[in-house]
Amino acid sequence: MNEIDLFQQINTARLIDVLSEEEKIRAYELAKQINPKNHALLVSFGLPAQSKLLAFSNVMLEQVQRKDIGQVGEILDEFMKNLNEVRPDDLQQEETSFLGRLFGKRKKSIQEVLSRFNKTGAQIDRISVRLERSKNMLLSDIVMLDRLYDNNKDYFHSLNVYIAAGEMKLEELHNRIIPELKNANSGSNDPMKQQELEDLLQFADQLDQRLYDLKISREITIQSAPQIRMIQKTNQKLAEKIQSSLVTAIPLWKNQVSIALTLIRQKSAADAGRKISEPANELYQKQAAVIGGAKRSMFDLDTLKEIQENLQASIQETMRIHVDGKNKREETEAEIMARESELKQKLQA
Repeated sequence: MNEIDLFQQINTARLIDVLSEEEKIRAYELAKQINPKNHALLVSFGLPAQSKLLAFSNVMLEQVQRKDIGQVGEILDEFMKNLNEVRPDDLQQEETSFLGRLFGKRKKSIQEVLSRFNKTGAQIDRISVRLERSKNMLLSDIVMLDRLYDNNKDYFHSLNVYIAAGEMKLEELHNRIIPELKNANSGSNDPMKQQELEDLLQFADQLDQRLYDLKISREITIQSAPQIRMIQKTNQKLAEKIQSSLVTAIPLWKNQVSIALTLIRQKSAADAGRKISEPANELYQKQAAVIGGAKRSMFDLDTLKEIQENLQASIQETMRIHVDGKNKREETEAEIMARESELKQKLQA
């Protein structure tokens, strides 16, 4: 039986009936160990599973508080600033105007234009390395979150075994042990017999309360499962967007800027024609289609502009995913802290 089925059945069926055979054996063994005459032992019943769950909550909290995840946003901000330093519209102006806008000076040489691009390109290359590291970190986190999910699942099953054992014992107390003692004491005025019955009733109440605490702990594992998957999903989407930028959008943008600057060099050197051959244009159109699609019969600087706009949109979408994930992590952090505080109180009670 998978976890989803078990989640659905724990509130609608007798728990012992939905456990695996191995879990049933363990639950029966634990039920036999519950001694109504040993109130002290009842306090620690299920405590090992709850203690592990508390440690697990700490690990979960550390995961959602990771500061290196936040650095992705800083890297993306820096990327956008560098990307905005190259404006395709400037390439449509006369050379002097283009250089004046780009460098704040007049009459810059072609070499200075290329130097500026090379500097911007080098900065983007360094940012790309940082994005690659961030992507690898996100993928590593996904693997680690899988382990957390498996651990959470183990705690869920472990708590179910304790709860099933306690429920069987409580059922035995209410359906057999207590009624038998009441019948045995019927008509008796022996105060010791009456005290024995009171102790048994008190033990049943304490066991019921202990089961309530264990069910709260189990609820924590149930709530943690979708939260872990939510973090994984966000990390996966973010890693995929970064990967798309690294292997497709950024190389295409750099290629098109290089072509545009080459055309400027050619124009400056020979004042040649501005049209590009049809075969070359077909290649440009195929490249542009990768990140947005463009249907033009001639290559012009609008192609580069569209490519850059698509790249900017891709980075902005990546930033949106990051912000959305950050907000969800903060919500999860608050929920985990509240649950952890409640669990600590239960363990200290």
